[in-house]
Amino acid sequence: MASIAVSFDVGDYVVYPKHGVGRVIELQNQEIAGMQLELYVLRFEKEKMTLRVPVNKAESVGMRKLSSDKTLREAMETLKGKPKVKRTMWSRRAQEYEAKINSGDLVSIAEVTRDLFRPDDQPEQSYSERQIFEAASSRLARELAAMEKTDEKAALGKILDVLKTCAPQWYEKAE
Repeated sequence: MASIAVSFDVGDYVVYPKHGVGRVIELQNQEIAGMQLELYVLRFEKEKMTLRVPVNKAESVGMRKLSSDKTLREAMETLKGKPKVKRTMWSRRAQEYEAKINSGDLVSIAEVTRDLFRPDDQPEQSYSERQIFEAASSRLARELAAMEKTDEKAALGKILDVLKTCAPQWYEKAE
């Protein structure tokens, strides 16, 4: 079964699973170790990072176009759901959360964001919980912002509004 190679054009927003949303700023030909390689040059503004990905490796590393509107709607619905709080050790949960974030899957990232969100009237999060929550919500916000042609701050505000509106029904009031 032949798969159709995903191709990106200069100016396209793309998702690189480990780094989030970047933009193709250039197509480059370079000779590396005696071989001619065609490379996508990606720019990740938030991290102030440039990444070169061989065109023939883009699919295998999981590089993809922005999510579809359907996937975005599914991710936003996921935010409204009941948080799943596992009773396993934090280190194991943290690994699972990191794996979901690095998968680049928008719905999985939304799950992490939802599960680690804490309303203002709830007990404080640990530092590492907060770090993972911020990584997930930021990754989700950057893709939402690129899809809705807005900025990350506005997109994050939209995500937090959904969480603040839907979360109270899942939590008991802290005394």
